[in-house]
Amino acid sequence: MMKAVMSLVGSQGVISATEVLLVAAVFCLVFLFLQSLQQHVPKGLKSPPGPRGYPILGNVLELRKDTHLTLTKLSQKYGDVMEVRIGMRPVLVLSGLETIKQALVKQGEDFMGRPDLHSFRFVIDGQSLTFSPDSGEVWKARRKLAYNALRTFSIALSPTSSSTCLLEEHVFKEAEYLITKFLQLMEKEKSFEPYQYLVVSVANVICAMCFGKRYEHNDQELVSVVNSAAQFDDVAAPGNPADFIPLLQYLPSRRMKIFIDFNKSFLSFLQKIVKEHYETYDQNNIRDITDSLIEQCLEKKVEANTGTQIPKEKIVNLVNDIFGAGFDTVTTALSWSLLYLVTNPDIQKRIQKELDQTIGRERRPRLSDRGTLPYTEAFILEMFRHSSFLPFTIPHSTTKDTVLNGYNIPKDRCVFINQWQVNHDEKLWKDPETFNPERFLSAEGTKLNKEEGEKVLIFGLGKRRCIGEPIARWQVFLFLTTLLQQLEFSVCDGKKVDMTPLYGLSLRHKRCEHFQVKQRFPMKSTN
Repeated sequence: MMKAVMSLVGSQGVISATEVLLVAAVFCLVFLFLQSLQQHVPKGLKSPPGPRGYPILGNVLELRKDTHLTLTKLSQKYGDVMEVRIGMRPVLVLSGLETIKQALVKQGEDFMGRPDLHSFRFVIDGQSLTFSPDSGEVWKARRKLAYNALRTFSIALSPTSSSTCLLEEHVFKEAEYLITKFLQLMEKEKSFEPYQYLVVSVANVICAMCFGKRYEHNDQELVSVVNSAAQFDDVAAPGNPADFIPLLQYLPSRRMKIFIDFNKSFLSFLQKIVKEHYETYDQNNIRDITDSLIEQCLEKKVEANTGTQIPKEKIVNLVNDIFGAGFDTVTTALSWSLLYLVTNPDIQKRIQKELDQTIGRERRPRLSDRGTLPYTEAFILEMFRHSSFLPFTIPHSTTKDTVLNGYNIPKDRCVFINQWQVNHDEKLWKDPETFNPERFLSAEGTKLNKEEGEKVLIFGLGKRRCIGEPIARWQVFLFLTTLLQQLEFSVCDGKKVDMTPLYGLSLRHKRCEHFQVKQRFPMKSTN
């Protein structure tokens, strides 16, 4: 370190010997301070290994770009349990499927916390179930309530049909809109960018379940909310320096301002809807998820095992978590799916052949068709695995001192779960960088290999697993099969698709404005 400082003196000729000594003294003090932060390690245990970082900054310079790739490469050197420093804060990084299962499932109570990160405090004023550091009995009961409400209003029978559920009806309406819109765009502009339409249609499905209404695609309030999701992902991504280096929290940041403004506008959006629901609430006509939550509040129903009821002000928090669980993941999954389909036209044709042979052209796909479309389901699993568009779970933290794989892990340690590493682990997958849906099929190619599918990590594991996972999987299946039953997707001749992911809470891709579609056949019936 002294040599580096003296080199700077020699090259610049402007630093005095006294200044050199002062700089050296500061570095020494910082080093001693870092040493003092080392936790006492019980006899017989050891601290997780990891790369040595810079004073003050830690490993932040190494992690500033493509964090998932950097941490995957480091795990090859240091193992499935390693420690990095972001700023002066130690962060545990877990890789390897078995290690992650051990932590999140077998030792789930130990690893179910959330770190108190700066950015998390702005999500629904710090009261989000998903991002909240709380993990006690009240939190568990409310999370269960949100999950049950979401599931109930997905599988309940549609009032307009005795054979279809609400989720199917909502997705059918939005998929039919997309089909019509895409064909209209082809007539007018010869190509289009699908994401801006997908995002509103997916949002409309969860709006229908949560709020009992759909919005027009030009509704400025909804469009503003859904189009700001990218800014949310950008700041909330694991490894954001402002979450770990306190000084950065006080410096002007355009990204942080956009993030805070988005959370304020989204909270205002939800508060207005909940207020309208209270004003029109009818206990004899529970219209949607929000009504169901109000019913829980007004009738003073007691949360299981907690002895408490849902306070009125908590309803917005629950609605937020349900909305978030059913929106961003589905949009991103569908967007990546379309890219894989146009870059692998043979795979698209095989899915459509399976749809034609199994479902035909007389009716729409149903959730009950999932088990009879193994190649389609294999494609969806491979899209989840290969894109790994959720490279990390939302950061966890330890709730107590614990031990993992022989390493001492102190309480309140921030934990990153590297899902991308698992999904590209050569120990689990043959040729992991190759996009190949057949890896999830039986040897005969006629059945889905569910055991292989369970190795794919996208929604997390254990007690913090995404509450919207089953609904998200169902929506991706229904949207894709309905679109592919009627449309063939491609890109304009001579145009290439850029599939380079952009790092954030979810990995997004650059927008592609060169999509084309053609109708495969006119639908004779929608029964």
